[in-house]
Amino acid sequence: MRILSVHNHYQIRGGEDESQKAEVRLLQDKGHQVDVYEEHNDRIPTLGKIDLASQTVWSRETYQILKSRFTEQTYDLVHVQNFFPLISPSVYYAAQAKGIPVVQTLRNYRLLCPNAQFFRQGHVCEDCLEQFIPLPGVIHACYRESRAATATVTAMITVHRALGTWTNQVDVYIALTEFARQKFIQGGLPAEKIVVKPNFVHPDPGWGEGGGNYALFVGRLSPEKGLDTLLQAWEKLGHQIPLKIVGDGPLANQIAEASTRLPGVEWLGRQPLSQVYNLLGEALFLVFPSSWYETFGRVAIEAFAKGTPVIAANIGAIAELVEHSRTGLKFRPSDWEDLTAQVEWALSHPAELTQMRQEARTEFEAKYTADKNYQQLMGIYETVIKNR
Repeated sequence: MRILSVHNHYQIRGGEDESQKAEVRLLQDKGHQVDVYEEHNDRIPTLGKIDLASQTVWSRETYQILKSRFTEQTYDLVHVQNFFPLISPSVYYAAQAKGIPVVQTLRNYRLLCPNAQFFRQGHVCEDCLEQFIPLPGVIHACYRESRAATATVTAMITVHRALGTWTNQVDVYIALTEFARQKFIQGGLPAEKIVVKPNFVHPDPGWGEGGGNYALFVGRLSPEKGLDTLLQAWEKLGHQIPLKIVGDGPLANQIAEASTRLPGVEWLGRQPLSQVYNLLGEALFLVFPSSWYETFGRVAIEAFAKGTPVIAANIGAIAELVEHSRTGLKFRPSDWEDLTAQVEWALSHPAELTQMRQEARTEFEAKYTADKNYQQLMGIYETVIKNR
């Protein structure tokens, strides 16, 4: 099978980028020929505002390049991982013009929400969810805190709704969780075209010992990740168990200050994946305090792979991944007191925490290995090609 994988990479690489690259590597390891068409947001500063806005809605460059490629080379399928902002939905039209089926993975909520997160001013926001034209996003300057930039994203969403792009130009959408699938259906995407396939971890990093006697946070240091809840909890918990924080982002200064002020809090900055795995494997548990609708939560299944339970906010997709009292614990989102209570329960129940380590690893082996994911992905691809 020959596949074209389409990627628009972010300036800050994170879980989405890692998942995209892992999928390409997996397909190649299984003997498929995977070509990659990619753009990177590093190119944005070279474009004028008008050119960038125009390209976000419809990239003539992408359309022409890919139409020529499809003329010269035969592909069984085009899998779009991310088209925003430089590739644009014109990628779908280039493929469909040559009769090539299109699969789109939904790694964020960009088709429904201008900032792609359903999150504004520290809280979940669904103001644009069922709006044909997501004007509230423009009013609140939700994308990059700019009304002009948000207007561009809103134009892209609205124009392609009006053209029927989201309904007619994509053969199958892949949502990462059932929670995310239901949000996309609520937002108007055709239910019959959305299937669920989670992310995976490849290669398998193997079990950890869990002997580090610390809690761990891994993620982007940004408001939607629930860091205020985490730090409030550790004002009380710092003398009971240390907290290591791995990551970087706009709240880095706040985390640096907290690490000097709060006992037990240590900020390690950004770390290579190998070191993240080491830290995950030795942690007593991972804390996942997000206050937005995560579409997945890759670090949670990385923790499961290491046999590490997850204490997670009961919100969005992460609430679907963690089973309370089996693979971890859940707390009320944005409620630092409930987070504190769950951590204290874990610390006072070492036997149950040890059993959760076994269950977390079992969950990984049952759902999130490369082989399991490959079987699901091939099923999706074969169905799409057969139907076409």
